[in-house]
Amino acid sequence: MNVYTLDTGLFKLDGGAMFGVVPKSLWSRQYPADENNMCTWAMRCLLVQEGNRLLLVDNGIGNKQDDKFRGHFYLHGDATLEGSLRKLGFTASDITDVLLTHLHFDHCGGSVVRTPDDKLQLAFPNATYWSNEAHWQWAVQPNAREKASFLKENILPIQESGHLRFIDPAAGVPNELSMVREMVFADGHTEKMMVPVFEYKGRKLAFMADLLPSTAHLPMSWVMSYDVRPLQTLAEKEATLQRAADEQWVLILEHDAHTEACTVQQTERGVRLGETLRIADL
Repeated sequence: MNVYTLDTGLFKLDGGAMFGVVPKSLWSRQYPADENNMCTWAMRCLLVQEGNRLLLVDNGIGNKQDDKFRGHFYLHGDATLEGSLRKLGFTASDITDVLLTHLHFDHCGGSVVRTPDDKLQLAFPNATYWSNEAHWQWAVQPNAREKASFLKENILPIQESGHLRFIDPAAGVPNELSMVREMVFADGHTEKMMVPVFEYKGRKLAFMADLLPSTAHLPMSWVMSYDVRPLQTLAEKEATLQRAADEQWVLILEHDAHTEACTVQQTERGVRLGETLRIADL
């Protein structure tokens, strides 16, 4: 099995929103903001190759949104999903499976592209797209809090294409996704977000999605304002990070613009940062 991280570009979000009730005087020491209180975040994805299957986990914000939308989030950087795939010798047509941890626009926007004649089509025409039914229904019938994050142009074409399949939490990971050793489901950030866990070179790798956006979010109470159930996020973080410390997981960070992956360790102050690393160096 081969595992690669993919950069798809950078964007900015308000630091207060990303750190919730934590005062700026504390979080800004760990994660700097610009003069407008905006912090730069990555949209890092994961590519897993095993046998004849090539799995892409999340795919960034995409490039079909208009300038007004893009301006809200200050998209910048030279990296693109297509370019990152190309550097590894792959194209969009090579992807056999797309696992969407959840359907917020910065995680699934690259699933669908807009053609020159303004039609929407799958970005990965040969892939099966994986979600779960509870989260899908949550996204297509969004609550007022998350409605702006669930964009129908990112979501509905997947179902209309016939390429959508659901993972049943009670049934375990489907055979087609055998490279995923375990799926952790979390309900604090949004309904039934999926955190896939892999085994690679004798280590467990967890793609943390928005359960742990960055190393700065390691303190248990440092929870995003975007989370619909912040107390549940706190409990889910505690359980997952404790296990990660005990079993020495490598945590792949989707949004940390400075650190690709890390380990955590138990200290007298609770679970804290262990080492920082790159997947290519394992």
